[in-house]
Amino acid sequence: MRFLVFISITSIIVSCGLTCLYLSWARRRSILDRPNERSSHAIPTPRGGGVAIIVSFYLMLIILFYEGLIESKLFFALLPGLGIAAIGFIDDLKSLSPLLRLLSQILFATGALIILGGLNLSEGGNSSVLWFALTVFGMVWFINLYNFMDGADGYASMEAIFVALAFYIFTKTEVTILLACAIVGFLFWNWPKAKVFMGDVGSTTLGFILIVIGIYFHNQTTIEIYYFLILTSLFWFDATLTILRRAIKREKLTTAHNKHLYQILIRSGYSHIHTLFLGLTINLALLIICILLNRDVIPIPGAFTAVVVLFLIYDRFVHYVYRGRQYDI
Repeated sequence: MRFLVFISITSIIVSCGLTCLYLSWARRRSILDRPNERSSHAIPTPRGGGVAIIVSFYLMLIILFYEGLIESKLFFALLPGLGIAAIGFIDDLKSLSPLLRLLSQILFATGALIILGGLNLSEGGNSSVLWFALTVFGMVWFINLYNFMDGADGYASMEAIFVALAFYIFTKTEVTILLACAIVGFLFWNWPKAKVFMGDVGSTTLGFILIVIGIYFHNQTTIEIYYFLILTSLFWFDATLTILRRAIKREKLTTAHNKHLYQILIRSGYSHIHTLFLGLTINLALLIICILLNRDVIPIPGAFTAVVVLFLIYDRFVHYVYRGRQYDI
C-alpha cells in the first residue's frame, strides 16, 4: 500500500513537472492551437501537453511490471499505446495525413487485441475473424471519439480520471490509480482556463489505454464489457449521436465542426467549468447505475434503459438551453 501511494504521488509530480517544462518549450516553438470559428477557446494555447501524461504513466507502468504488480498480458497490450502516442505527438507538431493516422491506429489496436486474445464473449473465446475485425473497429472508433471529445478545458482529463477511478472501485488494480494520477498532474495546467491542451498525443492514447484496460478486465471476468460501455457513455453517446446527425444531414464527416453536445453548451453561454461539472454529474449517475448493476439491484436491460433515459434527458436539455439561437444543431 505504501509503495502504491509513493508511485502515485510520484506520477502526479512527474506529470505536473513535465507539463510545466513542455508548456515553456511549446511556447518557444509556437506549437499553438490557434482559435477559429469552431474553437471553444479565445487565445492561442500550446497543444501536445498530453505527452507528459503518457511519459509519466508508462514510466510508472514499467515500475509496476518490474515489481510484479501488473500481469504481463496487460502490460504488453498497453505498450502499442506508445506507437499511438508517437503518431499523435508528430501530428501535434506537424499535421499528418488522416489516412496515415487511421492506419497506424488500426495496426496498434490489432496488435493490442492479439496480445489480449481478442474480446471474449464466451468461456471458449471468440475466434471469428469477423468478430475480431469488429472489435478492432470498435477500438479505433473509441480512440478517435476520445480525440473528438477533447475540445473543452479539462473535459477529456476529467473523463479519463473518472473512468480510471471507477475501474479501481470494481477491480482494485494499481494500474488504474496510476493512470488517474498521471492525468491529475496534467490537469493542474489543463483546468479552466487551460494553459495547455493535451493534443492528439494525449487524447488518442488515453482512448487506447482505456479501451485496452476495459477489454482486459472483461476477459479476466473482473467486470464485463458493458460496465465499460456504461462508464464511458458520456463520450461515446455524444460522439456517435453527433456523427449520425451529421450523416443524416449529408454533411462531410471529415470536416471539423462544433456540433458535439458539450460544444453546443459552451456556445450557449455555459462556461468550460460549468460544462465540466455537468459532465461529472452525469458520470456520477452512470457510476451509481453500475454499482446497482454490480449488486444485482437492477438487471442489465434495466441498467441500459436508465442510461438511455439519462442521455435523452441530457440531449433535450442541451437543445433547451440553445433554444432561440440561430444555429443549426
